[in-house]
Amino acid sequence: MILRHLTPANYTRQPWRNGHGTTTELFRLEHKGQLILRLSRAAVVEDGPFSVFPGVERNLTVLTGPGFRLTGQSLDFRCEPLVPVEFPGDVALVATETRGQQSDDFNVMTASGLPRPRVFLAQNDRLLPGDLLALYALGPCQAGGLALDRYDLLVTNRDVVVTGDWPVLATQLSGLLPDATQELSAKILGASDVRSAGTAAPDAEPDP
Repeated sequence: MILRHLTPANYTRQPWRNGHGTTTELFRLEHKGQLILRLSRAAVVEDGPFSVFPGVERNLTVLTGPGFRLTGQSLDFRCEPLVPVEFPGDVALVATETRGQQSDDFNVMTASGLPRPRVFLAQNDRLLPGDLLALYALGPCQAGGLALDRYDLLVTNRDVVVTGDWPVLATQLSGLLPDATQELSAKILGASDVRSAGTAAPDAEPDP
């Protein structure tokens, strides 16, 4: 079983497109210069606008904090803790009802032409990958025979058994074109922190 295990030391911080905050990027997949998938984490600390991403579908899950409301055009919905919500990236949305409290959220962005990813909590279960399976650990657990610490990320294109006292937030992506699937496999297999389950982990390297 081939896996890519990333830790917070591998992640990168980037400014928001609208300049009102920062995002921690966990994993990115592009094909021919176009975004296919981006996994990230951000903090919403006050009421304000979300960045607009034309051609992108979004999925957001509040990890910590009370959550907030997103409104814009014909959309109006609450982002509650540990409840994934999906919405189009090309709509100008505003976060409200933050109540002066920080909410940290996990974000999935995918190209609009792809089937929407499935984002869900999983614990003590066997998960099927689709074309890609990404597991974000919410606490110490085991996945694919590897020990994950809190906020580690595991990316694979194989089925994985998850065990332990803490769940993972799973992202399952399907519908990639064959050449994009090959690029995904190369990104997983070509990484310095890739290994087969049961082998020793080398020193972490920055995510390219």
